[in-house]
Amino acid sequence: MKKRHKRMGFIVVGLCSLGVAAALVLSAFNRNLVFFFTPSQVAGKEAPLGRHFRIGGLVQKGSLKRDADGLTSRFMIADAAKSIPVVYKGILPDLFKEGRGCVAEGKVAPDGVFYADQVLAKHDENYMPPEVAQTLAGK
Repeated sequence: MKKRHKRMGFIVVGLCSLGVAAALVLSAFNRNLVFFFTPSQVAGKEAPLGRHFRIGGLVQKGSLKRDADGLTSRFMIADAAKSIPVVYKGILPDLFKEGRGCVAEGKVAPDGVFYADQVLAKHDENYMPPEVAQTLAGK
């Protein structure tokens, strides 16, 4: 084989490898891509049914209910205009409280209920862990 043919073969193999690598990266990125919606967008049917996404807002005061099993929690996430019922089976974060912000990740059912796989409690920029606050108060 001539040098030119060898070089062309290396270029073709390199381009094919680069294409396969790019396809794998994009595929992994697409599987891990999670969109964020507000309760108003979910109520307006802008969120995809049967697909994972995140919903964020404030936990409505008086809406937190726990089932008899002790793990299933039901609450409402609201923004300024709408509220969405959320069902979560698991242990809620320590910072999770009514009237505070939270982000839930899961799927919305056709009946409009959001079934969360994960709940994250939000805090403001002034948050300080209790241990640190006690240490600072003792000084």
